[in-house]
Amino acid sequence: MASITRQGLARIETAFTSALEKRSAALMPYFTLGYPSISESIEIIKAIAPYCDLIELGVPFSDPIADGPIIQRSTQAALENGVTTAKCLEMVEHLRASGVSLPLLLMGYYNPIMAYGEATFIQDSARSGVDGFIVPDLPPEESDELYALAKDESLALIQFLAPTSNEKRIQLIMKKANGFLYMVSLTGVTGSRAMAAADLKELVHTIKERSGLPVAVGFGIGDGIQAAEFGQFADGVIIGSALINTVNRADDKPRAAAQMIESISQALKLT
Repeated sequence: MASITRQGLARIETAFTSALEKRSAALMPYFTLGYPSISESIEIIKAIAPYCDLIELGVPFSDPIADGPIIQRSTQAALENGVTTAKCLEMVEHLRASGVSLPLLLMGYYNPIMAYGEATFIQDSARSGVDGFIVPDLPPEESDELYALAKDESLALIQFLAPTSNEKRIQLIMKKANGFLYMVSLTGVTGSRAMAAADLKELVHTIKERSGLPVAVGFGIGDGIQAAEFGQFADGVIIGSALINTVNRADDKPRAAAQMIESISQALKLT
């Protein structure tokens, strides 16, 4: 497992570089671990992996404040399925053993990490095959310890920016950023809805130039058309609620998920 676990930051960088070489934005879907069931979520993630550059794996939590109703329902169902933080790490290890080799980032909230123990969580994550972390309720002012622990294991702690971020906050976030920057496309929570990609273009270009890091855009992207619009100027596109909606409607859930993500991947390659 060492070839996976000790190279998280380098593997994330390679994923964005490889996408750029293919003249495409990197595609990073989000999916909740343990939803609709533990076994089904593993099969869904394995099914979409060939069409992704990175995958954001949701760690269920009872108070997911950054998530809209679709992802909230999926995380609640996962909790009812008995999914814990430790179980999520077991699932990552299973995915690695099954041959999933692209970067995997855990998206979760700080309370379960604190309850697990920051140092132990980072060490166990590294051993499991995690490449980085997205913790939306951990502000940069309070992230030093987790950032240092992750960096010691060559893992990323992703920082957020938004269109409302002021200059002081942008400077602070860029000092603490590694892996890539997560640009929240709009104010509010996750969930597909209309937005204007053009409104974000200049900000993304500015942040890319100043930080030297890839910028991935997420929150509200619902289909290939929207993904392609953002993919014209962003380094990565994140899609979550729309994928879970697709899974909810399907009888053959892994196949439906794979078809959706493949179609978005193809749309990004045409930009």
